[in-house]
Amino acid sequence: MAGVVMHLHEIDRRNLPEVGGKAANLGELLRAGFPVPEGFCITTEAYRRFIETSEDMKRFFDSLDRLRPGQLEDVRIMGRQIRDHLQSLPIPAYLEAEIIGAWEQSGQEHAYAVRSSATAEDLPTASFAGQQDTILNVQGAARLLEAVKRCWASLFTDRAILYRIKNGFAHRTVFLSVMVQKMVMSEVSGILFTADPVSGHRGTISIDAGFGLGEALVSGIVSADLYQVRNGEIVKKQISEKNKVILPARNGGMEVVELSPELGRKQALSDEQILKLAELGKKIECHCGAAQDIEWGLSGDRFFVLQSRPITTLFPLPPHLDGRLRVFCSFGHTQMMTDAMKPLALSVWRTLLPLGRRSGDSRGRMLVEAGGRLYFDPTELMYWKVFRKGLPRSLKSNDELMSDALSRFLAREDFLKEAALYRASKCKMIPLIGIFYFSMLKGYPRLIKTMFSKNLQDVARRAEAAVEKAVARCQNEIFSVNGPERIKRIRARIANWISFYGRELAPGLLAAFVAQRMLLHLGKKWLGEDQAEKIAALNKSLPGNVTSEMGLMIGDLADLLRPYPQLAAYLDRAEDRTFYEGLDLFPGGSEFKKELHRFMERYGMRCPGEIDLTRKRWRESPTMLVPSILSHMRSNEPGEHRKKFNRGKKEAEEAAQEILACLRKKRGGWLKRKWISCLIAVYRNLMGLRELPKYMIIRCFDHYRQAILEEGRFLRERGTIEHEEALFYLTLDEIIALLENRLEDVARLIAMRKQEFARYEKMTPPRVMTSEGEVITGRRSGVQVPPGALSGIPVSPGLAEGYVKVVRNLEEGNLEKGDILVAPYTDPGWTPLFHSARALIMEAGGLMTHGSVVAREYGIPAVVGIDRATERLKDGQFVRVDGTQGVVEILEQPAKI
Repeated sequence: MAGVVMHLHEIDRRNLPEVGGKAANLGELLRAGFPVPEGFCITTEAYRRFIETSEDMKRFFDSLDRLRPGQLEDVRIMGRQIRDHLQSLPIPAYLEAEIIGAWEQSGQEHAYAVRSSATAEDLPTASFAGQQDTILNVQGAARLLEAVKRCWASLFTDRAILYRIKNGFAHRTVFLSVMVQKMVMSEVSGILFTADPVSGHRGTISIDAGFGLGEALVSGIVSADLYQVRNGEIVKKQISEKNKVILPARNGGMEVVELSPELGRKQALSDEQILKLAELGKKIECHCGAAQDIEWGLSGDRFFVLQSRPITTLFPLPPHLDGRLRVFCSFGHTQMMTDAMKPLALSVWRTLLPLGRRSGDSRGRMLVEAGGRLYFDPTELMYWKVFRKGLPRSLKSNDELMSDALSRFLAREDFLKEAALYRASKCKMIPLIGIFYFSMLKGYPRLIKTMFSKNLQDVARRAEAAVEKAVARCQNEIFSVNGPERIKRIRARIANWISFYGRELAPGLLAAFVAQRMLLHLGKKWLGEDQAEKIAALNKSLPGNVTSEMGLMIGDLADLLRPYPQLAAYLDRAEDRTFYEGLDLFPGGSEFKKELHRFMERYGMRCPGEIDLTRKRWRESPTMLVPSILSHMRSNEPGEHRKKFNRGKKEAEEAAQEILACLRKKRGGWLKRKWISCLIAVYRNLMGLRELPKYMIIRCFDHYRQAILEEGRFLRERGTIEHEEALFYLTLDEIIALLENRLEDVARLIAMRKQEFARYEKMTPPRVMTSEGEVITGRRSGVQVPPGALSGIPVSPGLAEGYVKVVRNLEEGNLEKGDILVAPYTDPGWTPLFHSARALIMEAGGLMTHGSVVAREYGIPAVVGIDRATERLKDGQFVRVDGTQGVVEILEQPAKI
C-alpha cells in the first residue's frame, strides 16, 4: 500500500512530512554517501491510520489542548492514559502486512533498532531531542510490531507533551514515523557535537565516548570520556571511569554488564579514531550547512551515524564575518533591554549609531545583528592599547560582568598576536584615533565652561528647549510628506542624532558625569570610606529628571483613583478598544480621564522595552499602564510618593551640608570645600538631564512609528501586505524599496522574518561572544558569598529583607508594599514599580543603568547582574538583599501566602 512504508535510501529532507525529522536527516546523509545503517520507515500516514481506529483520541486531544506547562501532574496522568490506550489498540491487519513485508525484504535474520521520528523533531529551530522512544536489538516479527506500537504511543510521553506545549506545537499537527534500521552492535558509541555546546565555540568539536551501546550514556548510568578537537588537533582529553556497559542481549533487548577497573579506565577511542571521527563530523556539518549533534557507533573499524540533528541552542553569529577573530559586546545589556527586536528596530538603531559607516551605507558596520539583538564590534579599536584599556573601564559602570569578560578576551595571546599583526601591516585606524583625540580636546573648553557656569539651571533649560525644538521639527518634517520620501526623511533624521547630541546635550551631561566621578574620587580621598553613604545620598530626588517626574505623575493618577473603587475595578478589567469610553460610565471617570490624557500627552509614547520602535506605546494600549497605577494605589499611602520625593530632596541637601561641614575641618578645607561645593552644584543641577537624550529619542520614535504605520495602512489597502505592522519585519531601506516597487516576494520575506523572530525570542543573548561563537562569561571577584546565596553587582547601597515578586513583564507588575522586585531588566517604563519595591534584583545592569540609578534615587538597595535571577528566585521566597556587597541570601522564613 503506497505511503505506508519507505526505504531509507529513498528518503531525503523533502520527505520530512512523511517520515519525520530524524529519518529525513538520516536518509539525506545515506544518499550523500555517509555511513548510515540501512533500513525502512513506517510513515506518518500509518500513524494517522492507526490513531483513526480509536474513538477516544478526539477527546484526548481536546484535553491536551487545555493543558498548560505548569500542570505537571495533569500532564503525567493524561500522558499515561493515552499511552495505555494506544498500546491496547490492535494494529490494522493491512498495516501489519506492509510492515512485516518491509522487514522480510530487509532481512529477518538481523536485529533492528526501532526509532521514533516525529515531524516536529530534529528541525533547524527545534530539536525535540529524546522526546520519543527508541527500542534496540529488536528480533522477530512480534517484537517488531510491539516496538512500533510503543513508538507511536511515545508521542505522548510527559516530556513530549510538555515540550510541545512550551514550544507552541499543536498536538494534533505533530505526527510520528517509525524508523527500522539494522542494529549496529557498537563496541564504542557516543555523541559528537561539531560545535562546543557549552562555550558555543564553532571551531571546537566535542566528543563523548563510552564502551558498548550509546544507551549507557543517554540513560546516565556511566560517565563518558570527553575529547575535544580544534584545527585537526586534540586539545582536551578527559578520561572517565566507566564501570558499566550496555550490550545487546542474546535473545533481544539489552543488558547491563560490569566492566573491570582496568578496562573502565581505558581510553574508549584511540587518538587516531578521535581525529577520524572529528573529520567525519565536520563533513556532515558541511553537508548540512549547520552545526550538528551526531549520535555515532563504532563497530569493528567503521563508524556509523545513528542520528544527526542541528544544534538549536547555539546563539547565532553576526553575518558576513571576515575570518578575523572578533569580539562582540551586547548593546541590549547596556541599554537594559535584552529582548529580541524586529528588523525595523534593529535597522533604526544601526542608523542612529552609524559607527564605522561606509560611504553610501546608512548603517554602521560596528553595530551588528545576531539573534534579533544588536552587538557592538569594537575589535579594530581594540588593536590599539589606549582603547584596550579604556573601553573595559568605561563599560564597568554599565555592566561589570561585560567589562570583565571583554578584559579577559583582550588579554588572550591569540588576540594580541592578531592585533600586533594588523597594526604592523595596516594603519587604517590612525586617522580615527587622531579624530578621537581631536574631538576630546575640542570638547574640553565647552566642558570647563559648563562646569563653572554661574547659572546651571540655564544650562538645563537650554538643553530641554533644544529637545522640544528638535522633536517639533521632526514631527513637521515627516508628516509633511508621504511615500518613500517620508521614510527617507526618517532615515536622515535618525542619522543626524549623534551630531545633535554632541552639539546640544553632551556639554551638560558630560559636566554632570565628570562631577559625579570627581565627587566619588575626592569624597573617598578627603572624607574616607565611611562617608560614602553621604555621597550616595546626593543621587536622591534630582531635579529635572523626566523619568522621575513620570513616576510622580503615575502616583498622582493612583491618588485620583483612590476614592472610586468602581472605577478601579473597571480599570482592572478594561480593554484597549473601549478603554476611554468606559471611564465615563463611573463616578470620577471624567476627572481621571482628563488627567490621564495630560499624562499621555507627556509620556504616552513610552512603554516597557521602549527602545524597540515596533512595540506598542502606552497611548496605543493604555491597559499596559493599569497594573502600575493599581499597584501604586494598593501599596502606598495617599501622597506618599510626593512626600518621599521631597524627603529625598531634603536628605540630599542635608548630605551636601554635612559633606561641606566635614571638609571645613580638614587641612586646606576652605579650598576643598569650595571645589566640592561647585561639583555638588553641577551634579545636582545637571545629572537630571541624563534621561533627556533617551526621552527625546523615544518621542521621535513615536513619530517614526506612527508615520511608518500610516505607510503600512496604504500598502495594506493596496494589497501589498496583509497588515500594517508587517513593515516591522523589514528594514528602513527595504520599506523604501517596497514603496518604490523595488522589493520582490515581500510576503515570503516577511513570513521568514516572523519565523526567525519567534525563534530568537526564546534565546538568551550572551553579554560577550567571539566570531568563533564562544560565549565569554564575566566574573566578579573579591566578595565573600555565603553558601546558597546569589552574587551580583552592588549598585545601590543598603540592606533590605522582604518577599520576592518576580516580574518578567509589566503586565505582571502587581507589587505589594515591601516586595523585593526581581526583573530581567528595567527601563523607564518600569519606574512606577519602584515606589512599592523595598529592593531591586535584576539579571542585567550596571552602576549607571536605569534601574540602578532610579534605585539610588529612591534609596532602595539594588543588586544587578545575577544570571537567571527570574528563574532562580521564586515568588514568596523571603530574601535579604545586600546592595552594598552585591549579595542576595534566601532566608529560612515561612513562604508568603
